Amino acid sequence: MKTVYDVLIERLEEAKTDSMQFLVDGGVKDFAQYKETCGYLRGLAAAQREISALAKVNEEDWDD
Repeated sequence: MKTVYDVLIERLEEAKTDSMQFLVDGGVKDFAQYKETCGYLRGLAAAQREISALAKVNEEDWDD
């Protein structure tokens, strides 16, 4: 059964994939947009790490 954490992590991964594809396809029009997209990717990765950590803590709490 998927948890809310699983769904959030999947959606963040989809957003990362979309943004990376945007970069690979040459979608950025200038350096400012490139920096913005890279910052967005860093933010998504940070959010994924935080959600994964919360999921682990939540899972450990349920195991106790």
